[in-house]
Amino acid sequence: MIKTIFPLILLLLVSCQIKTSEPPQNEVELTKTYIDPAQGYSQAVAVEVHGVKTIYISGQVGSGANFEAQFKDALNKLFKTLEASGATFNDVVKYNTYIVNYQPAYLDTFRRVRKELLGDTDMPASTLVGVQALGLPEWGVEIEATAVVKME
Repeated sequence: MIKTIFPLILLLLVSCQIKTSEPPQNEVELTKTYIDPAQGYSQAVAVEVHGVKTIYISGQVGSGANFEAQFKDALNKLFKTLEASGATFNDVVKYNTYIVNYQPAYLDTFRRVRKELLGDTDMPASTLVGVQALGLPEWGVEIEATAVVKME
């Protein structure tokens, strides 16, 4: 008797389930835009949700003969990537700077160039890290950033 009732109960349970093709209403729609994709990474990825765009910018490296030249070049590349992403430095909420073979003597130059190119009011959160090396031997400075923009 159990052998005949069990399949009927199972069939009844399966047929009573509510099926819908609509996604759950609490599901958040998220869009990603890849800015200037390269081999294995993008210069930036913009993520939009609920009218807010968060932009994650890959490390921008500078070129030049010394720390100051490389730092300025990396910042200028950051500005260009922000612009390509629909943002400005005013939208940056956090940035990290990595300096190869960091020396305390670099701090004065770092602060002077930062003030010259970025100002010194309403600044984003920032981290300065001295590192042993970056991806290539000629890279001495790398800057990555996160920006947030309210969509119109």
